[in-house]
Amino acid sequence: MTNHSEAAGAPGTEQITLRNPSELAEALPYLLGFKPEDSIVLVALHRGRFGGRVRLGIPERPGDWPSVAEEMAKCLISGCERKDGTPDGIVAFLCRDPRTTETGRQVMERLQPLAQMLRLACGRLDVPVVEALCISDDHFWSYSCPVEECCPPDGTPLAASGTSVTAAAMTYAGIQVRRPPREMRARLTPWQTAAVPQQEHALDAAAMALVPRILAGVPRAEVANETLDLARRVWSRFGQLPTGDDTLEADLRDDEQLAHDEAARLILGLQDRLTRDHAAEWMEGDEAPLALRLWRALARRCVGPYGEHAAAPLTLAGWVAWSLGDRVEAGEALDMALAADPRYVFARLLMEACSADLDPEPVRRSLRKARDERNVTPSEAHTERAFDVPEAAVAVGAGAGVDGEGAAGGKCAGPPGRPSAEGSREPAEDRVTRALEAALRRRGSRRAGAGKGPSQPGVRAPRRPQGRRRVSRQGTRRDG
Repeated sequence: MTNHSEAAGAPGTEQITLRNPSELAEALPYLLGFKPEDSIVLVALHRGRFGGRVRLGIPERPGDWPSVAEEMAKCLISGCERKDGTPDGIVAFLCRDPRTTETGRQVMERLQPLAQMLRLACGRLDVPVVEALCISDDHFWSYSCPVEECCPPDGTPLAASGTSVTAAAMTYAGIQVRRPPREMRARLTPWQTAAVPQQEHALDAAAMALVPRILAGVPRAEVANETLDLARRVWSRFGQLPTGDDTLEADLRDDEQLAHDEAARLILGLQDRLTRDHAAEWMEGDEAPLALRLWRALARRCVGPYGEHAAAPLTLAGWVAWSLGDRVEAGEALDMALAADPRYVFARLLMEACSADLDPEPVRRSLRKARDERNVTPSEAHTERAFDVPEAAVAVGAGAGVDGEGAAGGKCAGPPGRPSAEGSREPAEDRVTRALEAALRRRGSRRAGAGKGPSQPGVRAPRRPQGRRRVSRQGTRRDG
């Protein structure tokens, strides 16, 4: 489930009046910042103004609808009560395009019981659903209006995208509709192409080369510096490509600039928490868009048994997107990171902070401070092992799992973006985590016992049971 507290890109000062169900239906993509697909959306109303909103995919099994309706109503109303007070009403949207043998009207009729369940769930919490709309096949239907002259049985056509008066007003106000979530997730999903065996072989080879060095006691900073230097070289190539739209076609051009062995070395190197947090410093200015493209590209290379390794690049992609103001992509990336590894602490904290509509500036400030406190010249190399990998991990096979959240942070010094041995009294990764936790405490969004699982409404719960230890082809991974 995803919480949205403001429309993406909205300055928050312009007033736009929506007078009827047609304008409500046309405004939905602007309220969320993207066009929802197969989604239940609840939007709170406070004295005639839009407030918080929640979105969740429509469950395929009707037997799941009652519990989903209850949870969504509780999530929205409790979240609004903490921030703006109890809503005066709620607008419900059911968005689903018809399948091959269906019409939009049939979709509307099939989802009508779900609309009624949402009404009852909100009513039990003393908040009425003032309007419930179904949007399907470029038409909309109102479940609240029985007048055929106003809401005909075959639905009311929606205006072509971007051509309505509502769309013009939203665009004038600076509110934009971004890519649909399906396209965002496609840009972060591991390859399913003929190149997968080659990338998997490169990941095996990189793991076999790295693990012996770790077990031999290679200084942690040495491995981290190699990873960060390679990352800079790769995203500098991205910067030399012709500028164009930020689309799937642009991703293909980026993929051509990233060799299989380079991607493998970066993926394995980013499993170290210290390396990852130094990479997170590329969060603003000209570096941020290039770094975001690299993290997307690396997430696409976590193929086969290396799926859990995607948690690090996905978390970095979510962090940079949030820092750049794109909460929609940030939420999708962080959700995918937690699906890859539900125990990934940095992703969990970022997801809570992003869903709670916090300002990313405290985290940026913490990263800047850690970078500025490092000396220009590295001193004595850090001898702590970068990854806590037992010898048994090597026997499991190539791809020994390196723990992105379990490695202890050491003191650091060095030029910006490079870890080294001394300089900061508090480890950089601890400082970033504390900055997130402090921001969440100030907002009052974390319950007692936070840190053991998502607590902010809208944060998705882990999708896999937690265990003490997992052993797979990648090796042994400690709990984060």
